[in-house]
Amino acid sequence: MRSSDVAVMAAGSTATAVDVVGATKIFTVAKGAQVIALDTIDLSVAPGEFVSLIGPSGCGKSTLLRLIADLDQPTTGSVTVFGKSARQARVDQDYGIAFQQAGLLPWRTVAGNIELPLELHGTGKTARKARAAELLELVGLTDFADRYPEQLSGGMQQRVAIARSLAESPKLLLMDEPFGALDEMTRERMQNELVRICAETGAAVVFVTHSIPEAVFLSDRVVVMSPRPGRIVDVIPVALGAAEDRDDDLREAVGFFAAVSAVREALHGTPAGGAAGASAARGVETR
Repeated sequence: MRSSDVAVMAAGSTATAVDVVGATKIFTVAKGAQVIALDTIDLSVAPGEFVSLIGPSGCGKSTLLRLIADLDQPTTGSVTVFGKSARQARVDQDYGIAFQQAGLLPWRTVAGNIELPLELHGTGKTARKARAAELLELVGLTDFADRYPEQLSGGMQQRVAIARSLAESPKLLLMDEPFGALDEMTRERMQNELVRICAETGAAVVFVTHSIPEAVFLSDRVVVMSPRPGRIVDVIPVALGAAEDRDDDLREAVGFFAAVSAVREALHGTPAGGAAGASAARGVETR
């Protein structure tokens, strides 16, 4: 689903996949000193929408993702997922999550790793195997079901991790630099795969990245964050067509380069309505 579809959906419904309102996160460090990681964040993500978070290291991108995932709680403000508290959404398995490292269990097969969330929640063996087979086909790894993680490439391991995150058919996928450790060619192939998978599943995605081209290629909107304390300084809409039209040719399109430039300018300067001090974002990774 892409920007035009999301806009139509948003106009006809008040439901949101993610709604962050006035979220501030303060950490207490050595000797009682406090660090403001996030400052008054407001962000909504529509069902089926792909939103990337980008900004310099330490700006709070991963912290914001953790608040949505209920892996941490805001000091002030609120986070809701499909109208529920983040805690209840976690209990109800409304989201799947994937990190930079695949985190596969080495003693379990590919299929066994994908089945793990279902097994932990009491799904029967027959249903687990059927769901794993379905997801293996989705990520193109049907022939590797009985292999072990050490027998797979880095890109294949990440595909298994994505399949595992989709095991319980979540309506929301949270991803924290899942392709950051991959070489550039594998990374681009994985971006293509993720676009296809998200189009087929209809899941909303919140995606953390340091890469401007990656954010633009994948997203309906790119959320640009300032250096700590993390604030949203701009939100760049990306109008590059439907998911099924996003392929390697898009990376050479005029519209793609225009969107990359818009995100880079937001990172490097102070866009209209943005926060002062955003120029400190220079040096952000632009691969």
